[in-house]
Amino acid sequence: MPITARIKIQIVLGIVSGDLAPKERLPSSSQLARRFKIHANTVRAAYRGLTGEGWIEWRKGSGFYVRDRGAEGRPGAIAGLDHLIASFLTAARRGGYSVSEIQVRLRDHLARQYEERILVIESDPNLREILVAEIQDQLSVPVDSMSPQDCSDSGIPSGVLCVALYDHARSVRAMLPPEESCVFLRSNSVPKSISTERRPPADTLISVVSRWPDFLRWARATLTGVGIDPDLIELRDGQVEGWGDGLAKRGLIVTDSVMGRMLPTSPRLRVFRVIASESLEELRQRFDGKSRSDCGFPQRGPASGK
Repeated sequence: MPITARIKIQIVLGIVSGDLAPKERLPSSSQLARRFKIHANTVRAAYRGLTGEGWIEWRKGSGFYVRDRGAEGRPGAIAGLDHLIASFLTAARRGGYSVSEIQVRLRDHLARQYEERILVIESDPNLREILVAEIQDQLSVPVDSMSPQDCSDSGIPSGVLCVALYDHARSVRAMLPPEESCVFLRSNSVPKSISTERRPPADTLISVVSRWPDFLRWARATLTGVGIDPDLIELRDGQVEGWGDGLAKRGLIVTDSVMGRMLPTSPRLRVFRVIASESLEELRQRFDGKSRSDCGFPQRGPASGK
């Protein structure tokens, strides 16, 4: 993988996991070049690519900054909500309805809007399956999923809490009705996750298993980025027949929450969770009393409850 692509992957992972905060200034191209002993033009190429993709932005005379993607496309701070409520109450009172009657009807309508299940919105079917599995492992709440196109075609069902990954906030927010709430999920912090892991022996053969191509690509970039010999890393597509052949001979197996359910419990197994613990906790608070115990990374063996 070209060094430019590896730099881009590391920065994107930092942004979606929250390690790089919105509006945070990135190191200059010369600083990053010195740190990794590469040419500054290589860093500039990565920065230009990320700017074109909307991850970062250039401020003249200041440098590159993380773009606040989560704020894009949101309704303006619900500025007119108080005005709408006041107008409704005025019209209702003029129509002859008492305050108690208004309160009763409002309670009935709000009760029908109660969030009884979670709706995962994601275009990639493999990633969508992983997100659903991770939420199901943590909360005893029904979890459905739809692609953004399905949402646009058939609308958002009632009684759901929409969730989507933070890096898709702009497109999802633009697709949702202004009044529809949505929780944007942060991705797991790679540095924090691997900081608790003991480095495997230098000659350890590592298999990365997933049906999601981006997981395979991300895992390889991450492992090589921390100094693992790329010749010791094997990528296995979980959609290809025979993906499990010979896994027992591998010293370490890295996989996602869906494939982790299909593998036997083993101290060699590492199941990486895409959704950050903070985002799962936010969902847990929204559905208080319906959650399961948190089993954060690193997980060993199949996901709990399965």
